[in-house]
Amino acid sequence: MKEMLEIMIKNLVASPEQVQITEDQKENVIQFHVKVADSDMGKVIGKQGRIAKAIRTVAKAIGSKENQKVNIEFIED
Repeated sequence: MKEMLEIMIKNLVASPEQVQITEDQKENVIQFHVKVADSDMGKVIGKQGRIAKAIRTVAKAIGSKENQKVNIEFIED
């Protein structure tokens, strides 16, 4: 799942080499922390958070197939 998330985000940003994704797992909950360059944060979040919401929806759909809850947090530097 981390690889899928990384591919989606790297295709959105202008500086894919600065994308960092860390993963924390507790029981059946996976927490992803996504860090991108400051100039790319708007591209990842989108207008009114639409792109971020779409990324979360796809990740949650994949997680539900594996009976896991997925949370994604976008972190600014």
